[in-house]
Amino acid sequence: MKLTINGTDHTVEGGVDRLLLWVLRDELGYTGTRFGCGAGICGSCTVHVDGIATRSCITPLAAVEGKQIRTIEGLAGEDGLHPVQQAFIDQQVPQCGWCMSGQIMHASAFLAANPAPSEEQIVEAMGNNICRCGCYVRIKAAVQQAAVAMTDRQEVLV
Repeated sequence: MKLTINGTDHTVEGGVDRLLLWVLRDELGYTGTRFGCGAGICGSCTVHVDGIATRSCITPLAAVEGKQIRTIEGLAGEDGLHPVQQAFIDQQVPQCGWCMSGQIMHASAFLAANPAPSEEQIVEAMGNNICRCGCYVRIKAAVQQAAVAMTDRQEVLV
């Protein structure tokens, strides 16, 4: 089976029912995608599949064949960090850091679809990503900062 991850084609062997998370981490070395709950609830394993935030811990390979997969390792561009990544650093969001790649991936897909969200829309959109350290206020501030930065650049990055 062929997978395109961060613009690079990979061939993987085995069943199409295997979960994307374990192929990314264990076979292909994309360890920025984290295992959290294993049930698609917490969001630590979030990646983009054709630009859509997707929980990789419950996504079988059959669902992603022929699609563009982006992990946290592929989010930054040639010009540097993605605005969401920079905002998470600027706002000093991470504590333990376990959920951060999933938070960042979810936020970047959300902002690509809604580049000028209200505070309520941010809270709602990010509400299904769990942060065990309780950094929700800083996460919201980082998403707000990234939205402004992306609007100022007049481009939406996914």
